[in-house]
Amino acid sequence: MAGDDPNSGDEQSPEEEFQDLIRQLFGGGAGDIDPEQLSRLSGMNIDPAMMQAVMQQLQGAFSGAGEGGIAWDMAKRQALHIANQDGLGVTTGQRTDLDQAFALAALWLSEATTISELASPPQSITRGAWVEATLPVWQELAEPVATSIADALTTALSEQAPDDMQGLVQGAGRLMRTVGGSLFASQLGQVVGSLSKEVVSGGDVGIPLMPDGQAAILPQNFADFGRDLEVPEDQLALYAATRELAHARLFRHARWLRLHVISQVTDFARGVHVDTGALEELASRFDPSEPEELRRALESGALLPERSEAQKAALARLENLLATIEGWVEVVTEDATSRLPSAQRIAEAVRRRRAVGGPAERALGTLVGLELRPRRMREAAAMWRAVTDAVGPAARDALWDYPDLMPGASDIDDPAALVARLEARARGEEPAPDEMDDALAKLLAGEDAPNADAVEDSAGEGSSGDRADDATTHEAGTDEAAKDDDGPHDDGPPEDHRPV
Repeated sequence: MAGDDPNSGDEQSPEEEFQDLIRQLFGGGAGDIDPEQLSRLSGMNIDPAMMQAVMQQLQGAFSGAGEGGIAWDMAKRQALHIANQDGLGVTTGQRTDLDQAFALAALWLSEATTISELASPPQSITRGAWVEATLPVWQELAEPVATSIADALTTALSEQAPDDMQGLVQGAGRLMRTVGGSLFASQLGQVVGSLSKEVVSGGDVGIPLMPDGQAAILPQNFADFGRDLEVPEDQLALYAATRELAHARLFRHARWLRLHVISQVTDFARGVHVDTGALEELASRFDPSEPEELRRALESGALLPERSEAQKAALARLENLLATIEGWVEVVTEDATSRLPSAQRIAEAVRRRRAVGGPAERALGTLVGLELRPRRMREAAAMWRAVTDAVGPAARDALWDYPDLMPGASDIDDPAALVARLEARARGEEPAPDEMDDALAKLLAGEDAPNADAVEDSAGEGSSGDRADDATTHEAGTDEAAKDDDGPHDDGPPEDHRPV
């Protein structure tokens, strides 16, 4: 071996010296690199001191990189560092006040909805605890984009390398993936850490971040939110507790809904691809000792190209889904807090806050390309209000029992049609069958079915066509499909056909 010959070290080229350093990095020995070995890198016009610092930094990222080269542990450390900067916890007084607010809110909420209470008690948590509880979901949402950035960075740097360095570049391919993945993870950690200073409750962002059936309020941020509203703190606490409990109850009751939301978000994220042209331009001038330019590109969203038509359609579906959820939460909260003199003022502040979003939420949009603001929340709330006034809370809440009963975008556009169907059902009237119902009835009766394309076309024209994106809609079984999907049935589908 070359290392056994005392004269062989003098005969190594600078490129061979650099390869030795890469091998040491992969072997975990970046902290023990020989300074004399670094000094010989001058033949490659590389500053040895700079390379020492860079390789130690990369070794730290490399050692923390998980599957796919993404250092998610780094994201967690970064987020917790930001979340815990003030070092404040939850005081006994804050916990007592919020516990009392949660207790009264639970009683009021039970009068406004038939959806049952949570199995576990709500909590008052710190910003750091919120990070710990929600980071697994953030990682799931961000992983497709992180992987895309890491892959694109590897490809771009490989294409920029000269031919005589291709062997070296290929040998360090995993390291280059780690550069992009670790920088992305660091940025995600900063965004989640900053977001922990903005959110008031577990359901504040609109997606199910907290573990199933858990409700929580962050007292530190709750105080900041109410500072400029000129509303008595006890009223603000009651409203926030009611809204948080409504959100948590809904996702615990409709257990399919959590998976439905997360799958739609991840489907959108998987379609996000890095702008390779912008990344290649960045890679051509990228200096590993100055990663700030890549970090700024990640922060600004410059590496994410304009959304495709498919991406716009996916985002529209997600926005409709989030608006449907938020609209129900708003109506139920409004009914439950009708005794509060300041309820309307607080509700309007919450609507504005959800519509605009905070700095950290906007940073998440540039980093992942995803905006989590329900743009149609007012229209969805109007739909739920019309349904509540027409058929009452029980029939309204029954629409969350199965995925195929949940109102879709067409119902938000035309609440009157949804109300008419529900009122007819409440009177025991069966709505007139459409072409899809007729075709399915013939199939079940063993008769020859019409042209399959015509059946598919008629299925896409129904008011619940936008619900067909969720795979869980097919779990209701053939018997359920034979019925109309406009509202709940008293007897329900057979037990073994109900979606889990």
